[in-house]
Amino acid sequence: MSSRLYRWDLLAYRGDVRSRVKELRGEQGLSQQALATAVGVSRQTINAIETGRYDPSLTLAVHLARHFGSTVEEVFDVDG
Repeated sequence: MSSRLYRWDLLAYRGDVRSRVKELRGEQGLSQQALATAVGVSRQTINAIETGRYDPSLTLAVHLARHFGSTVEEVFDVDG
């Protein structure tokens, strides 16, 4: 069996990521803008992640997890 992912495989995963970014950001007393600046994205990107309208790239997910001193799995839940 091939381990290759096809476009239709990726579409099945969209929208299945739950984020703890808003909760963790609140615990640190950070604004969306402050977090965005810290990880190198726009405030709108942070807002979209928090509201579930955007699933971050792996790179951004790692940057966010490192910022919070957590693992990617602690910040993002793909199992729903």
